[in-house]
Amino acid sequence: MQAIKLIGVLIIIVGFALKKDTLATVVVAGIATGLAARMGLMDILSTLGSAFLSQRLATLFILTLPAVGLCERYGLRDKATDFISRLKSATTGRVLSFYLLARSLASAASLRVSGHPQFVRPLVAPMALGAAKALFGRVPERAEDEIKAHCAAADNYGNFFAQNCFIGASGTMLIATTLSELGYAADPLHIAAASVPVAVAAVLLGSASNLLFDRRLGRLCTGGRK
Repeated sequence: MQAIKLIGVLIIIVGFALKKDTLATVVVAGIATGLAARMGLMDILSTLGSAFLSQRLATLFILTLPAVGLCERYGLRDKATDFISRLKSATTGRVLSFYLLARSLASAASLRVSGHPQFVRPLVAPMALGAAKALFGRVPERAEDEIKAHCAAADNYGNFFAQNCFIGASGTMLIATTLSELGYAADPLHIAAASVPVAVAAVLLGSASNLLFDRRLGRLCTGGRK
């Protein structure tokens, strides 16, 4: 009968599989687990509240959402789209390649000034979409989804592959500490230096992928006429 206490795990698996609201699924799973463990309702709520307060730093990203919403409400997306539409040489692939380079340089300097909710959604995605509309006029829904996916990918590539170029980055220090504990001589400076070629390769390969995406985007937007 002890296995019944694991019912919360089952609820989370089923809830995620059915794409139900994440927060609601977790709360229901917590309450179900508490009831299965014969906890009182007030004890369950107290435990959930204590867990939320102890992990509140992990939810600070939520504070960015109202700010982004206000910016979009007052025309940030429209201004970004209008700006990129005036640049005759701009294409979606070039916009994404420029952002990939900028994101990589920022990550290499440990500047956390961007991300999906703060930068990609309100600025990069509208600019990339605006470049496509300026070239092709109409952008089908499928093409628009692929543009958004490439925008998110550019942010991921720039952040993931370049962040260890900074000697004080958490990833660099983790690698150095782990290698030292295993008995290997590990200098954070050498680890950061070894990360530079990886970051450069990520920018070059990512840019090549973006330029190839321009060709695919042309076929998607023109029905294969280009």
